[in-house]
Formats: sequence, structure tokens, C-alpha cells
Amino acid sequence: MDRLANTVRPYAWGSTTAIPELLGVAPTGEPQAEMWMGAHPGAPSHVSRGGENARPLSEVIADAPERELGAAAVAKFGPRLPFLLKLLAAGAPLSLQVHPDLAQAKAGYTAEEEAGVPLDAPHRNYKDANHKPELICALTPFDGLCGFRAPAEAADLLAGLDVDSLKPYVDLLHAHPEEAALREVLTAVLTADREEMAATVHEAAAAAERLGGPYAPYASVARHYPGDPGVIAAMLLNHVRLQPGEALFLGAGVPHAYLTGLGVEIMANSDNVLRCGLTPKHVDVPELLRIVRFEATDPGVLRPEPSSTGEEVYDTPIDEFRLSRFVLAADSAPCDLTAPTPQILLCTAGGVTVGELALRPGESAFVPAGEAVRITGTDGGPGTLFRATVVA
Repeated sequence: MDRLANTVRPYAWGSTTAIPELLGVAPTGEPQAEMWMGAHPGAPSHVSRGGENARPLSEVIADAPERELGAAAVAKFGPRLPFLLKLLAAGAPLSLQVHPDLAQAKAGYTAEEEAGVPLDAPHRNYKDANHKPELICALTPFDGLCGFRAPAEAADLLAGLDVDSLKPYVDLLHAHPEEAALREVLTAVLTADREEMAATVHEAAAAAERLGGPYAPYASVARHYPGDPGVIAAMLLNHVRLQPGEALFLGAGVPHAYLTGLGVEIMANSDNVLRCGLTPKHVDVPELLRIVRFEATDPGVLRPEPSSTGEEVYDTPIDEFRLSRFVLAADSAPCDLTAPTPQILLCTAGGVTVGELALRPGESAFVPAGEAVRITGTDGGPGTLFRATVVA
């Protein structure tokens, strides 16, 4: 098994303190948004084996896919690690976004390739032919937006702001069947005259600041993105606060945004994002409206399911990743994690021994398929270990 050397991405929305505090290092003063663990070509983890210089995990896997990933995983997902594990630290809201399903991603990627749209073009929607289901598990209280409210609830929230220019949206939300109402209002918000919408957003933001309570998350969003149409779009969505250990699964077509907090995120290995707002980046409204699922949903907060082995599993409906956690006392009996699939093990609290590796908070290890591995707690209190693997 290999201790991982990981890259921290300095996106502007990142917290300046959350990841350094977990790692036990001094903040740099710059945002530290995501620490990536895996073999994504954008920032692969590095490993050192047998005295060799550090190499990207992506190269190690490419040299011997079946040895590293296992024959079943290669047969099902191809010769690449099918998931990306992250520490995500939001100090400000991320963009409001959705992800395509697998068929939509394949079709969109093929169409843009045939049209000759460069992969790095700012208006490119599909960077690959894969879907991007994801799971976020809170390590601290974590705020996000996930899925549409019932139209009547969204209408009541907008009406409570008492902003004249929002009243047509309130009427639409009351007047149509659910799917049509949500579609028409989101379309109207994203296609409205930018100056007129900016004025509406400013007035709505001032009202949200004054009212507080259920409006407070949207007032915060507006402070970070003044005048952005995504502020009104965000009010159509459920606000969710996760407590540590709770999680959200985000499937295809579900609009969402992370607002604040530190969590462990795992996703299928894809970069496909269609944005709805809260961003200076390209918003392709027609393609977005084709991908979004216009239905009211319960955010569906997940809590881990315990087992007799001590493993607590976050149950999700896809196979590219499987996330679970262990909370290990210092005197806990060793737990065997040997598996025919690849694993990344991440310590988030206390200390955990993985084979012969001692992991502290923020440290991680890659375990090749079939590699014998046992985990135990270490002195100094309970240790928390997240286990990422696949279903193959």
C-alpha cells in the first residue's frame, strides 16, 4: 500500500483555515478549497514505491491496471480509477450546478468533439463522456442547497420578500403543474434582462437580510454574488444543514450548491458541470434546461448504516464509488479491509494505523486490489477513517 501525497486546489471559494486546521499546519492566508485523492489527470496523487521517486498514481495504475484495480473493476469501469475522493472546504458558496446522466454525457461529449469545440474552451460543457454522481459527507456543520422545493413552498418564500418584480414568478409557481412551474420560473430567471434582474436581486437581497431566519442562507449567497440571477434560482431549492457524519447524495439532473463547511466528497471521475448561476463562468441555458430534472425532491439526508464489523456505509445507487467510515478506539481489535477492489483510506480525526502506515488527520493511503490490509486505532483517542472503493 502507498501513502499518498495530495494536491490542494486553491479555488477562490475555499476556506483559508479548514483544511490547514485538519492537517495541523499553519494557514497560508490563501483559500484552500479541495484536497484531491486519486488518479484524476488534473491533479493525481503521487506515490513512492521501493525507493523510487514519487510518481503520479495515474501512471502507476496505467502500468498495471489489473494489478492495481483488480480484474473485476477493470472489466466494469476500464483501466482507470473510477472515483475521485476529496476534502472539500467551502468558505463561500460554490456555483449552482447540475450534472448529466451517463447517456447525456456521452451524447454531449460526442457532439462537442464532432463540432471541434476545444476541451479548454470556456463555453465547453462536456469535458469527458462520463456522468458525475457525487456524495458529500459533513465533517463540520455543512450548509448546502439540494433539489427543488415544492412550487407552492418556493412561491411562499418569494412572496415573503415583498418584491414587486418577483410577483410574476410567484403567480407562475401557483398556476402550473409542478414540472411546468419550475421549468418556466427557472427559464424566466436565467433569460431575463441582466440589468433588470440585477435590480431584482439587489432588492430581494436587502429584504432577505432584513427578514433573516429562512432567508438568511440566501442573503449570504447574495453577499458573495451581488446581482447574480442565481440568487433567485437558489431560492427555488431546498436549504440543507448537515451535521457531522450526515451526507447528501447528488444524482444526475439535481440542481445543487455547497455553501459553507468542511466535508469528505466522493464522485465519479468526471468534470462535467452545467452551471445555473453564482458564477462568472459560462451558463448554457438551453443545455442546462435539457439536463435539469424539474421535480420537487426531498434532499434525503443520509446517515451511515452500521454493520457488525464496525464499518458504517453510506448507501448510494451507483457502483463507481462506495464510501464508508470507521470510528476506532485506541484498543479496538484489528479490522481486516482486504478487498478485490482498489481502496483509498483517509484519516479525518485522531489516528489510525493502516497496515504499517500511521495516518494522522488529512493523511491517506492507496491500497491496491487484493492487498492484505488491517486497520487499528492508535493512542490519543478515537480515530476516524473513511474508506473509498468501488462496487465491482
